[in-house]
Amino acid sequence: MENFRNYYDILGVSREATFSDIKQAYRKLARQYHPDLNPGDQAAEDQFKLLSEAYTVLSDDEKRAQYEKFSEYWQQEGFKKGQGKSVVSDLFSGRISLEDFGFGEFPDFNIFVDQLLNRRSPRRSASDDGYPADTATYSPSTNAGRRDAEADLTVPLEKAFRGGRERIRLEDGRSLEVNMPAGMVTGQRIRLRGQGVGGGNLYLRIQVDPHPFYTLQGNDVYCRLPITPSEAALGSTIDIPTLDGPVRTTLPQGAQTGQILQLPGRGYPVGKESRGDQIVELEVVVPTGLSDREKALYEELRQTERFRPRADLFT
Repeated sequence: MENFRNYYDILGVSREATFSDIKQAYRKLARQYHPDLNPGDQAAEDQFKLLSEAYTVLSDDEKRAQYEKFSEYWQQEGFKKGQGKSVVSDLFSGRISLEDFGFGEFPDFNIFVDQLLNRRSPRRSASDDGYPADTATYSPSTNAGRRDAEADLTVPLEKAFRGGRERIRLEDGRSLEVNMPAGMVTGQRIRLRGQGVGGGNLYLRIQVDPHPFYTLQGNDVYCRLPITPSEAALGSTIDIPTLDGPVRTTLPQGAQTGQILQLPGRGYPVGKESRGDQIVELEVVVPTGLSDREKALYEELRQTERFRPRADLFT
């Protein structure tokens, strides 16, 4: 099997991992390799894309099940429980649809993943903003003559947020320059007049990729921001990532995990004139791998601090 990728190994989780385990592992690694934190590092960008692909498959129960069946069928390392026979039996018994998953038709792993994620194998050229041009899965309607067609287009959250001109490549080989609106959301349809079959319309169905840091909640953008114990205790001036770029904010003294900061107008567009807010949940993160100097300072703090968070538990 060419190009096979073990998504469990990529995320560093076991095959028994829960959705929570998978999400936690993805968020940790995605922060590490995010292109915004590794400017100009192509290896980090490639790893980030690989992590996003693994998360997209394993976080969806149906896609995860299909991926595991496929892996067993081709007897990939770590997926040899059935040695392929159970999958063949399932195909003939109807438990798996041959129409959707005739695994023998996918000797190349990339072809299987492209179908699983409803995308085409990349035949891409550079777009104006440096991202690869997106490839849309093209499916014309069945009426004769002038026909409308539909295509699935998957875009990163940042690109969905800002919109702008975008180059897409269709299954039929055409490459189109499209002026995408700002604030696109999953499920939205965008009509391109005259770009279907025989002069019909082409409708783009938008799918926004999950993001390792931001989550859309209506028109608000939610994120969980890690801070150090010293920042939490003493207060600080910190930079908070937003879809517009970093925003400098004052962190109050005594900040707690779960405490909410709200950045008005930094969320997702609401029409053309306003935007939602960015909701920032703080998370106090305890360091690991302390140096000898850091250990000494923490020990000195422990000996001198008067704070007793468990005192009321013994009264």
